[in-house]
Amino acid sequence: MSFLSPDYPEIVYDRDEGEVSASFRPAGTPPDYVAPNGATFHYLSTRLSTDGLYGLYQNRLTGQIGGTSPHFHKTMSEAFYVLSGEIHVFDGERWFDASRGDYLYIPPGGVHSFGNISGEPAEFLMLFAPGAAREGYFEGLADVAAMTDEERAAFFVRHDSFFTDMAKGPGADSWQDRAALRKSFKTR
Repeated sequence: MSFLSPDYPEIVYDRDEGEVSASFRPAGTPPDYVAPNGATFHYLSTRLSTDGLYGLYQNRLTGQIGGTSPHFHKTMSEAFYVLSGEIHVFDGERWFDASRGDYLYIPPGGVHSFGNISGEPAEFLMLFAPGAAREGYFEGLADVAAMTDEERAAFFVRHDSFFTDMAKGPGADSWQDRAALRKSFKTR
C-alpha cells in the first residue's frame, strides 16, 4: 500500500523508524577548493554525500572578469541562485545580469553560460541534479590550458560539458570584450 501522493518520487528509505544521518557544515568552514584565480568553492553536498540525488556548491568569484562560454549538459540539470554581487548569465537566448535573489534553472540539454563582468566579487549557489562529480571538473579547469585539444575535449566530455568549440571549451569567448560592452546591454 502506498501512502504517498502520486506526484512524489519513489521511496528511497523504507524503514519504519527514522535514523540519525544529517550533516551540518558551519558557515565559517574554509572553502574546499581555491582556484588559481582566487575563486572559492564550497562543496556543500556532493554526489557522494547525497547518493547521487544532487550536488550543491557555493561559489565566490573574485572581481576578476571572466566566465565560461555557452555549453550544455546531457546528464543533469543546473541551477544558479545569486547570494551577493552580480553574475552575467545566458539562458540560451539572451544575456542578462543576475543579482541577489535571482535564480536561473537550466534543464538537461539547455544551453547556458555565466561569468563575472562587474569587476566586483559575486557569490552564488550552483545546484546539479542528479548529482555529478563536479569537484573534479572545477579542480581540473586549472589544467585545461596545458592540455592538447584532444585531451581537453575528452576532459569536457568526461565531465558532461559540451561547448560549441570543444577544443577551446570555457575559454572560447572573450569576457573582457563582454565587460567592455557592458553599458550597452546592462539589464539592470
